[in-house]
Amino acid sequence: MIDWLIGHFVPGAENTQDPAVRTRYGQFAGTVGIICNVALCLAKGAVGLISGSVSIVADAVNNLSDASSNIISLLGFKLASRPADPEHPYGHGRYEYLSGLIVAALVLAIGFELIKSSIEKILSPTPVEFSAALVVVLVLSIVVKLWMAVFNRTIGHRIGSETLEATAVDSRNDVISTGAVLASAVIAHLTGLDLDGWVGTAVGLFILWSGIGLVRETVNPLLGQAPSAELIEHIRKKIMSYPGVLGTHDLMVHDYGPGRQFASAHVEMAAEANPMESHDLIDNIEQDFKTEDRMIVTLHYDPIVTDDPEVNDMRNWINQAVKIIDPRLSIHDLRTVPGPTHSNVIFDCVRPHDLAITESQLKRRIDDIVRDHYPSCRCVITVDESYVSSEQ
Repeated sequence: MIDWLIGHFVPGAENTQDPAVRTRYGQFAGTVGIICNVALCLAKGAVGLISGSVSIVADAVNNLSDASSNIISLLGFKLASRPADPEHPYGHGRYEYLSGLIVAALVLAIGFELIKSSIEKILSPTPVEFSAALVVVLVLSIVVKLWMAVFNRTIGHRIGSETLEATAVDSRNDVISTGAVLASAVIAHLTGLDLDGWVGTAVGLFILWSGIGLVRETVNPLLGQAPSAELIEHIRKKIMSYPGVLGTHDLMVHDYGPGRQFASAHVEMAAEANPMESHDLIDNIEQDFKTEDRMIVTLHYDPIVTDDPEVNDMRNWINQAVKIIDPRLSIHDLRTVPGPTHSNVIFDCVRPHDLAITESQLKRRIDDIVRDHYPSCRCVITVDESYVSSEQ
């Protein structure tokens, strides 16, 4: 059913990398959410007021809040689709992340409000009127919310949307909270034991816990979280697949919203090759990323001496030797400057950000290792911090 809806209401649905298609997905999901949540709010609100159940009324308010969240998500997708302008040269894609953060904040607010009203019900209990209408409405709500959780998760996975992922989690929470409300109503009817307030408190605590997780997930991309290992590996493999590329390092990825990623990297190529041909190859790689991955990639050309066997042997030996300190260490851009008493060996070392030793300690240890093997050499090392993965 979900695929049928997408096929009929999201033109060009298969092209999920297109920002315009992502916007249509988001707007469609928001519209479906608004319709479902408003209908559930009206039905639950009526039953809750008639039966006198604070947990059912709270559940109805929760649905109204969900509808507000859907409106915020819809607005977020719309704002994120705005093109770049002089004040925002990288576009407005982070609006989508902001809308996801607002949804997470609303989940927290709902949790607090539900706990407050439930505690009041515990302190001042009132009887809950049980009816067939109550059961029908709550069961229907569970079915609809379960479908909405699957619906939002499916679309969220398809377009890589943190906002829709948060909405899916919120719908899942509603299934749990409504199920708990239904269970407490049935228990009260069969045993006379009033658990309405206690169940509301437990559900509120669960929603708070879930909301904290959502805040963490939606804040990370706004703060500039590290790119996924899959993306790093994809970029590295693609660069290395071109003939003439000897290595790549110093990869950096900047995320300005879904489908708006920018990256830069250094590409090692033979210094003896025609520089015009090397430059042309780098231009082609950058253009391929733009066309095939919708990613702006800027590559820096690093010439590497490949016709000096001694330098090649030294580069390979040092690159393996530094792994004694930490297997994730690697070196690049090695060159030598001979002198009358010693030779300077100049290179960069990629240091993982969580390495236990300091930069100065790392330099000293590498220099000791190299001098033990090459007594006439002195190391001049530039340490690069790596926050993505160990580059090859």
